[in-house]
Amino acid sequence: MMSLLWPWILALGFMPWLIRRWAPPATEQATAALRVPHFRDMVQFRSVRSSDNVQRGSSFWFSMLIWLLLLVAAARPQWIGEPVGLPTSGRDLMLAVDISGSMEIPDFSVNGKEVTRLEVVKHTAREFIARRTGDRVGLIVFGSQAYVQTPLTFDRETVSTMLQEAEIGLAGKETAIGDAIGLAVKRLKEQPSGSRVLVLLTDGANTAGQVSPKQAGDMAKEQGLRIYTIGVGADSMKVDSLFGSRTVNPSRDLDENTLRHLAQATGGIYLRAKNTEALANVYTELDSLEPASTDTELFRPKTELFIWPLGFALGMSALMAVSLLIQKGLFVGMKWPVDTANRGTKVGL
Repeated sequence: MMSLLWPWILALGFMPWLIRRWAPPATEQATAALRVPHFRDMVQFRSVRSSDNVQRGSSFWFSMLIWLLLLVAAARPQWIGEPVGLPTSGRDLMLAVDISGSMEIPDFSVNGKEVTRLEVVKHTAREFIARRTGDRVGLIVFGSQAYVQTPLTFDRETVSTMLQEAEIGLAGKETAIGDAIGLAVKRLKEQPSGSRVLVLLTDGANTAGQVSPKQAGDMAKEQGLRIYTIGVGADSMKVDSLFGSRTVNPSRDLDENTLRHLAQATGGIYLRAKNTEALANVYTELDSLEPASTDTELFRPKTELFIWPLGFALGMSALMAVSLLIQKGLFVGMKWPVDTANRGTKVGL
C-alpha cells in the first residue's frame, strides 16, 4: 500500500496562493541589475510587457502544480510491501574443522565410492550449516596452526563455500587442537554469554600448537563457551601390502579421552562418527541439542517513491524555463553581429 512518511508537509500546498493573495507586490528596481551584451538585438524579440492574462494565469497554475509535486516528494511517499518473516538472532556457533594430513585417509564411502575424511566432512557439514537459520556461523580450520577462515556471519552460504574450498595441509600437517579452541574463545568472548557454541571436529590428537587442549578447555569453561567434540574416523580399514590385504585401525591416533574431557568440562558432549551415516546423524543430534532459532520478526519492505514526483517537478520546471526563454526571444532568430559597440548595455530586470 501507499504511505506518506511526513503527510503534514502537504499543508503547505496553499502557501504560494496565500502569498500571492495577501503579500504586497514587488516593486521594480530603477537601477540596472545585469549587464547584457547585444541588448539592441535582443529587444526586438522580447514579448510585449502587457502579455495576455490567460498566459499569466496558466503560468501561475503550472507553477502551482510544480509546487505541489515538490511537496509530495518532500512528504516521502513510500510503497509498503507485504510482511516478511525474518528469523531472530539465535546463537553464535563456530565450527573448527581439522584439515591436517590424516584427514586425507580414505576410510569413508559415499554411494559405494571411497572418499577421504575431509570430503565427507564437507558433504555433511554443508547441510548442517544450511539448517542454522537465525544463528551466526563462523569457520576455523586448523592443522599445525589454526586460522579463522570465516568470521561470525549470518551469511551461511559463504561459510559453506569457504569450507568447500579448504584443502588438506593448508594449515600444516600436524594437529593443533588447543590453538583452535583458544582461537574460538578469542573470537566468541565478546558475544553474549549463553549463546557461544564451538563444534570441534578432528580425527587425531594434539601434536602441535602453543596451547594445550586442557589449557584451552579451561579458558573455554571460564568464558562460558560450550564445546561439542566430534571424533572422525573408521575403526577398521583394509589396506593392500606386499604380503596381501590386511586390516588396520586408521583411528588409532584419535585421542578420545581428551575430546571427551573437553566436552564434559564445558557442558557439551563427545560424539563419534565412524562412517558417513554416523557423521550425518551427529549433525542431526547437534540440531536437537542446539536447535536453531524458530522465532521470527515481521518486516515490511519499503520502497521510496519520492523520485517520481521530484523528477516530474524538475522536468516541468525545465519546460517552463525553456518556454519563458522562447517568449523572450532568446532562442529564436538571435543574430550576433560582429560589431561589439553595444557590449555592456545595461538592462533592468
